[in-house]
Amino acid sequence: MQRKILGLDPGFAILGFGVIICQKDEVNLSTDSVELLDFGVITTPANTPLEQRLCTIYDDLHTVIEQFKPDLVAIEKFFFYRMSNTILVAQARGIIMLVLGQHRLPIVEFAPSQIKLALAGYGKAEKHEVQEAVARELDLDYIPRPDDAADALAIALTAWFQS
Repeated sequence: MQRKILGLDPGFAILGFGVIICQKDEVNLSTDSVELLDFGVITTPANTPLEQRLCTIYDDLHTVIEQFKPDLVAIEKFFFYRMSNTILVAQARGIIMLVLGQHRLPIVEFAPSQIKLALAGYGKAEKHEVQEAVARELDLDYIPRPDDAADALAIALTAWFQS
């Protein structure tokens, strides 16, 4: 059975995305495979009005979904922290969830510690350890850049490992 998983690392200025194709052999589990389809970011310039930045996220995420037609979307759970952009990220995440709902896509959410555990083996792994695991799991000789795209791929891989 083949699945296309879109991973999203929510952000207001930078929203990371990563798409993987997973093949699961229900009879012979040793033939399971995963490969990278694409990754990138949706960016919104800082000097653009808030409503335009949200429209960019809305439009560009629709384009990503229409281009890749994922079977499942994995997204990082939003957690509160003391930063000035918390409300902006929450607004962007609302737009993301709206777009996913419009496409009627199944969604799974993972806390940062779940992603770290799935990729690096422990929930307090450093960012570089997770990024190295992404490269290793996807058989890449480089770490995907920017970091937001690598994080989105880690989220997609977590969904694959949990399936």
